[in-house]
Amino acid sequence: MRLFVPSLVSLSERRVALVPSMIGRFQSLGLTVQIERGAGWAAGFADEAYGDCLADSDAIESAELILTLGGLPHAERLRSGTRVVGLIRPWANTELAGRFTRNGVTSFALEYLPRISRAQGMDALSSQATCAGYRAAILAASTSGRLFPLLTTAAGTYRPAEVLIIGAGVAGLQAIATARRLGARVTGYDIRAEAREQIRSLGAGVVESGVEAATEKGYSRELTTAEQAAERQHLCDRIRNADVVIGAAFVPGRPAPRLITQDDVSAMRPGSVIVDLAASEGGNCALSRPGETYAHQGVNILAPLSAASDLPMHASEMYCRNLWQFLKPALEADPSANNWSDPIYRETLWTHAGKIRSWGDPPLASSGDSPP
Repeated sequence: MRLFVPSLVSLSERRVALVPSMIGRFQSLGLTVQIERGAGWAAGFADEAYGDCLADSDAIESAELILTLGGLPHAERLRSGTRVVGLIRPWANTELAGRFTRNGVTSFALEYLPRISRAQGMDALSSQATCAGYRAAILAASTSGRLFPLLTTAAGTYRPAEVLIIGAGVAGLQAIATARRLGARVTGYDIRAEAREQIRSLGAGVVESGVEAATEKGYSRELTTAEQAAERQHLCDRIRNADVVIGAAFVPGRPAPRLITQDDVSAMRPGSVIVDLAASEGGNCALSRPGETYAHQGVNILAPLSAASDLPMHASEMYCRNLWQFLKPALEADPSANNWSDPIYRETLWTHAGKIRSWGDPPLASSGDSPP
């Protein structure tokens, strides 16, 4: 089976789906590995490191398996039956879905990965969120005009920075841990009881709002109007008194909750910093400008579209390992077959045989070569 990894530079993506150290593992699965020239440069992997696996973009036309993330250049050149695997943002990439269904492409969106123990090594959302959370704390510290730790010097004693993390998923928890390591006084907020316990386990304070909104899959559901009002009441003062606020609250497949209002930003002290990790989904801050840094009355608002892409080397290494763990069971069993009996592949299926699974829909189900 021919595997091809495209360059994502045209999508302003610095990560790459295949790192040189993992080539041998993919080849051990019976794959003929090819990667587009220049695909790894932005992540710190020179073409020379890929040896004889280098190919031109035309190789996508004969590929049987493609690894990507975020999107896919030249998707219109794919032939029927080609399989595509990666983080594809299925709730937003409708144009790509249309091309896949028209061309008969079978695609697997890792965002659909079931939350079961066997899938932990495949969990690309978590690995990339780990990088994003770390990057958010570093961005905040480097942008802030103040020291993060408590310091006593000959010139006086300086109190630690007050950091508020909104949303304690993987990204939020990593931001909490990193800000704590930098010496800040950290408080976290989440509407899930389990997440609040995880915040405490990292030694951070917890904002208690009395709102509980966890789903069976472990994500947060949308809040009612009354719940939103209660949440705002408890968060308002915390936001306005913080030196740094990191927004990491997401509802998969829906716009990010707006938890930081313009009034909140206006009430923050000049020199304060907001890092909005939810910018790609509309943002936790009302004043975020996706992909930009914006100053409002002396408050710096950073809205990176992909914070993990700012750590391309380690983010790529983690992502590549996730993909290998995902492919290994299926290719070892039967490389030519689609294993619909396995919930991992059945539930991650996005497009197949001209059909598409919309976000929130149950797995595809039909006859013939489609999953049962």
